Amino acid sequence: MLHSHENTVRLAHYHGVSGIRKASAGPRKSVCRPPDLHASAALAPHSQAPEGRHRVPVRRLGRTELQVPVLCFGTMLFGEGNSYEEACLLLDKCMANGVNFFDSAEMYPVPQRAETAGKSERLLGQWIRERKHPRHSILISTKVCGPSGQMEWIRGGPHKVDAANIAAAIDGSLQRLGTDYIDLVSIHWPDRYVPMFGDVDYDPRQAFSGAVPLEEQLEALGHAVAQGKVRHVGLSNETPYGLTRAILAAEAHHLPRVCALQNAYSLTCRTFDAGLAEVCHLEDVSLMAYSPLAMGLLTGKYLAEDGGPPTARLNKYRGRYAEAESRYGPRPAVQAAVAAYCNIAQKHGMSPTEMAMRFVLGHPLVAAAVAGATCLPQLEELIASSCKPCLPEEIMEEIDAVHASYPSPTP
Repeated sequence: MLHSHENTVRLAHYHGVSGIRKASAGPRKSVCRPPDLHASAALAPHSQAPEGRHRVPVRRLGRTELQVPVLCFGTMLFGEGNSYEEACLLLDKCMANGVNFFDSAEMYPVPQRAETAGKSERLLGQWIRERKHPRHSILISTKVCGPSGQMEWIRGGPHKVDAANIAAAIDGSLQRLGTDYIDLVSIHWPDRYVPMFGDVDYDPRQAFSGAVPLEEQLEALGHAVAQGKVRHVGLSNETPYGLTRAILAAEAHHLPRVCALQNAYSLTCRTFDAGLAEVCHLEDVSLMAYSPLAMGLLTGKYLAEDGGPPTARLNKYRGRYAEAESRYGPRPAVQAAVAAYCNIAQKHGMSPTEMAMRFVLGHPLVAAAVAGATCLPQLEELIASSCKPCLPEEIMEEIDAVHASYPSPTP
């Protein structure tokens, strides 16, 4: 698996300009993406933005022709935390600032329940139709639900991610979105056992037989591509093994090649760098970094003595959202790390949100940060932060010192 000349250039930047360290190297310098890292991923010129607006830069997604804004707006709360009217205000603001990349999933909104299942996709599709946006002007990413057994309202569980479930998921998403194709479809989480959503250690005793092979999943996705229903395919919450296996299967059997990996990445979750980064780098797979603010922890709002506003997600849905609480709950290491990062931001005259976003978008393998908002001020800060340059070396060294003391407390 030889990587391209573009990746050879990127490798030189990794060990030279950007200084991503080896085990024996000194402190990591800024990993700001060099201008020629993706020669075809030109930045949207800020000078063209109307007064009072930003123009979010774009980057190339994997080996595809897609140029995506570095902020992918997540619709995970549409239909639960946001009404349709509120969603329209947020989506309109996105489009006015060059953010035309929207992420959803068939199981959204969260916390998931039968009464609202699929509503995020429906509201997004309704907005596209009512605003009469040309379909080609919008980039839609959605996800096929992984095995659960607990969401009986989604194909009885779902119990597996096989060809039939993938086909049904895609058709359902197309219907809810009101479109005839989706730009990027990903498997939300693997069919096999993997440690995720807060777990990091692989336990062989939890592995089970009968998992759907990645080859079958890619073949089903490939069928949807051949039918014109899907343009590109991706994976989410995957491991180095799974991503590598998918790439090898695509090459061996002429199946769709994964162009993007949607995994968590933030100041408090840098597990991607341990193994997945190598695969993504050498195989030209872009990271779509979800939860860049660690579900709002990195805004600093939960550090208040009263635990933050009652409308904040981890407070509002306490007891209803086990996946979030197990990962982002108020453990001592989490609180200490968040406080330390907020102190660095304050010291350098920026908001915690800005520093967290600039950290993620400074990573050379990140094509986009997937982040949502429930109100316009939150979204405006995300947009403004996405237009800022990468963090300087001085701040990166301070960040790395905190990471050394509290390594990835929200994996």
